[in-house]
Amino acid sequence: MSKTRVIALLSDFGLKDGYVGIMKGVIASINPQITIIDLTHEIPPQQISAGRFCLMNAYPYFPLETVYIGVIDPGVGSQRRGVAIEVPGGYLVGPDNGLFSGVLSQVQAIAAVALTNRNYWRVPAPSLTFHGRDIFATVGAHLASGISLEKLGQSIDIESLVNFPLEPIKITEKGLKGTIQYIDYFGNLITNIPAAQVRGKPWSIIIKNQTIKHSLTYSDRQPGELITLIGSHGWVEIAVNRGNAQQRLQVQWGEQINLVFR
Repeated sequence: MSKTRVIALLSDFGLKDGYVGIMKGVIASINPQITIIDLTHEIPPQQISAGRFCLMNAYPYFPLETVYIGVIDPGVGSQRRGVAIEVPGGYLVGPDNGLFSGVLSQVQAIAAVALTNRNYWRVPAPSLTFHGRDIFATVGAHLASGISLEKLGQSIDIESLVNFPLEPIKITEKGLKGTIQYIDYFGNLITNIPAAQVRGKPWSIIIKNQTIKHSLTYSDRQPGELITLIGSHGWVEIAVNRGNAQQRLQVQWGEQINLVFR
């Protein structure tokens, strides 16, 4: 083992139970020198799209060669593949269910393997309900310790990886039609419209029969007022200054919005 890489962990396990700690214990048992960063464990249960967004958003801000272990796995124990994917910034380890397709929409995968080599699993016969412990944490720890991707299993075609695409943006007579792709802790509604589509143009968002004018910062509106702006993540979002846009508008993931240029 020639090097020690950072591991970034993401899951929908929450912190009430011991699942996250157990995964960290497995990693430390293999190599206690690994630095583990918790990206988040508060993804809503089974919400692959939310995990997709968080990984995609976080990927540019980690050190090169980081190993990202993502465990949002409603198909655990089924025939879905476990995979490890090499990308320019590091490695992605987890279920092949589209969780990594946000990152892969931004960068080109270099190589991918199905996790078929049981020598790098925690046990040869893993739990059918906790692959995060028995396969993904273990494989990720070996990768972070310098084991090569090729040793982890059978090479697979990059094009065969499951894609979980965003709803496509539609061009309308007055602007764009999009959807809500993520809702953060503050209740901000993050759309699937990237900043590049609107930069340099004035716009408004129409949602739930309300028209919300574009501004630059949250404080451009009075406390309690709705606002739309480009968030730090680089997507158009809807917010309430010092409030919660999801609660105000009563919307969920996938809700349609109209963006109109003015």
